[in-house]
Amino acid sequence: MGCGAPHQKLNEPQVTTTDANSTKSSLIIKIHQRMIIDSRGAPTTEVEVTTGTGTYRAACPSGASTGIYEALELRDDDNSKYFGKGVQKALDNIKNIIAPALIGMDVCNQKAIDEKMQALDGTENRTFKKLGANAVLPVSMACAVAASKFKKIPLWKYISEISNTKHNLPVPCMNIINGGKHAGNLLAPQEYMIAPIAATSMVQAMQWGMEVYNELKKQLKKNFGIGAIAVGDEGGFAPNINDTEEPLKQIVSAINAAGLEGKMGICMDVAASEFYDDKQKAYNLKFKHDNGESQFLTGEELGNLYLSFIEKYPIVSIEDPFDQDDFKSYAQLLSNIKSRNLKCQVVGDDLTVSQASRVSMAIDNKACNALLLKVNQVGTVSGAIEAAKLSQADNWKVMVSHRSGETEDVFISHLVVGLGTQQIKTGAPCRSERTAKYNELMRIEECGELKFGCDTWK
Repeated sequence: MGCGAPHQKLNEPQVTTTDANSTKSSLIIKIHQRMIIDSRGAPTTEVEVTTGTGTYRAACPSGASTGIYEALELRDDDNSKYFGKGVQKALDNIKNIIAPALIGMDVCNQKAIDEKMQALDGTENRTFKKLGANAVLPVSMACAVAASKFKKIPLWKYISEISNTKHNLPVPCMNIINGGKHAGNLLAPQEYMIAPIAATSMVQAMQWGMEVYNELKKQLKKNFGIGAIAVGDEGGFAPNINDTEEPLKQIVSAINAAGLEGKMGICMDVAASEFYDDKQKAYNLKFKHDNGESQFLTGEELGNLYLSFIEKYPIVSIEDPFDQDDFKSYAQLLSNIKSRNLKCQVVGDDLTVSQASRVSMAIDNKACNALLLKVNQVGTVSGAIEAAKLSQADNWKVMVSHRSGETEDVFISHLVVGLGTQQIKTGAPCRSERTAKYNELMRIEECGELKFGCDTWK
């Protein structure tokens, strides 16, 4: 199905919680919610929105390493069920608060729907501490899907229309070595990724990614044993490596073995907030060691380590290199990268949490020059669009992102194309909840009307 289908219409509309008179229109008739299972074996929320044209669904992802400023993921905290991670509270909020308020609203007015849910919640900066982002987000996404179907256009094109952005196919940043909270090894940084920066199409980018991924698999098995090719939450390998630089060496070797030297960039997601010690005011690269061993570095020392990596390896992106409140270290690293004329972006994730207010703070502090955009950090499609456009207005790059707890939902594939952000990370070319997004991007490419690539990486 070329161009990427905007989520297929369901053949059998599900039992619904709220009803209104059916019309062949874009007005919301029914909303239904359910619990589904995410890729980590935990509950998450899924919503179906019915209009006069059909019933459409969307599901909410979940993060493991979460910024303290991002929107609330509402859990039941009942340890007798689902190890405390049940989502019945969020489901009840959809049924009892959100659905009654949205029935009769027009799915083609995304901003009004999202503002209505924000008003129902009442907490500032789209943190959704009352309703939960996992209640609000799937409703927001499902409404966008329904609107695209009503207009008979692909979801990516609808997103481009409502955001007034120029659509573009992104460079996929594929996670091939996992560490941090995403893997059971001793590696402190959370993700090491490859970016096929010289590819000329989505299909070619995925081909190169798969080739490097499989070269790395052979290499890790040979060098570290069969246990090294076990995969983490996002499909990357999780070898028992504790040296921060070793994955870079292994990845460069795999790139060269695949015959792609000079055609692949490397991206890192350090997720440094996870190993920042507030008492020591330093970063512990051995925070996962349970024998009491530690390796503390100051922000300046850690920044110098990153600079040495960027100068030695083809690193084009470094995400969350410092704690979410360490604006000073962020700004110093970005300044040093620019003064040395290094071609590497500094990405804010926990620092910015996809919230316009935090993006503005980062802009004012000259802390980074790229935003990681996660829809569940901000809770609504409109909020994600606002954060992306604010970043782009300051000449930042934007990388759309999955979460470590994912579903088969492909909304972000359409979001990245519609917003034209030129970069996406959604895991390894492995595990179907990850490959679903990449496969959808290849389907979208079949439209034949979309430019591919990231201009700053060419």
